[in-house]
Amino acid sequence: MILTAVTVAVGTLLVGVIAALIARRLPSLGLQLAAFGLVAVALPLGAVLGTGVVMFDTGHDVEILAIACAAGLAALVGAWLLSRSIVQRLNKLGKASSAMAAGDLTARAEVAGPREIDQVAHDFNHMADRLEELFDARRQLVVWASHDLRTPVASLRAMIEAVDDGVVPADRYVPVMSEQITALGRMIDDLFELARIDAEALDLTVGETSLAEVVSSCVRGVEAEAKRRSVTVEAHVDPSWRVQGSPESVERVLYNLLRNSLRHTPADGAISVVVANGGPDIQVAVEDTGAGFPDGSESVAFERFWRADAARTDGGAGLGLAIAKGLVEAHGGRIWAEGRAGGGARVCFTLPSAG
Repeated sequence: MILTAVTVAVGTLLVGVIAALIARRLPSLGLQLAAFGLVAVALPLGAVLGTGVVMFDTGHDVEILAIACAAGLAALVGAWLLSRSIVQRLNKLGKASSAMAAGDLTARAEVAGPREIDQVAHDFNHMADRLEELFDARRQLVVWASHDLRTPVASLRAMIEAVDDGVVPADRYVPVMSEQITALGRMIDDLFELARIDAEALDLTVGETSLAEVVSSCVRGVEAEAKRRSVTVEAHVDPSWRVQGSPESVERVLYNLLRNSLRHTPADGAISVVVANGGPDIQVAVEDTGAGFPDGSESVAFERFWRADAARTDGGAGLGLAIAKGLVEAHGGRIWAEGRAGGGARVCFTLPSAG
């Protein structure tokens, strides 16, 4: 009897494995589930029937066969209903993905069904949201870049035509043309830097960097313009503090923040660079006595081409804060904007301390 039981168990296992392998090759999920359901019912019944025939030579073969057929039919119906429900949800997900592949960025999957399918639909919708945001950002980039590049190009063309027609002497427009070309070059450099940030292709040579040297260099870089605008620029930093970072990138971040503050600080105003040691990170804050950020704009201040005054077209394309954000995050730090106590704006960023 033990030998018979072992033989039936081994035989049932082998048949089940073979049937499962065959069912996995069926072309649709519905057929696979139906086959698995049928096998799951037929195998135990077959084992019981075979054991009964061998051990007891039962005379109720017809009844047993009827029970086996009824159980098999019930398994097929249940598997078909289950597979139909699953396939319908997968078809909806497939239609959403096909619509997105065809260019419909508003296509979203229905989140309703088993947990696993819901998770796939949720991830798909999150991916779709990110893609839509990226395409919107790209469209906005093209629009704003075209606008900001068109202005200096048109100005240069007009000046060249005036000189060419002999309306004005060339030396009168040379300084202005040089300024426009410098502005164009700066804008192109900013766009190239943004492209490298997006592609995660920044070539950062990270090492111990003296914050005092970086701050001093950046302050010297804006001193001439600050004096012309009657704005005071001061810095407060411990000479011994050092951070882990790329000196050129850290300097560009701080320089962008200082230039941004300088554009929005009125005459007789002040700008301060305040550095504080917070343990594993060192925080650098650029504070000014300007108008500050409009209400609720702190969270969008680092978006590309954002300007506090949308009507303003002078003094930059609105890329400085976006580039600063990308460079700071590439160093593993964070950057944020807030209102300054007493009025004005305050932009802070952190970098890993080298101490």
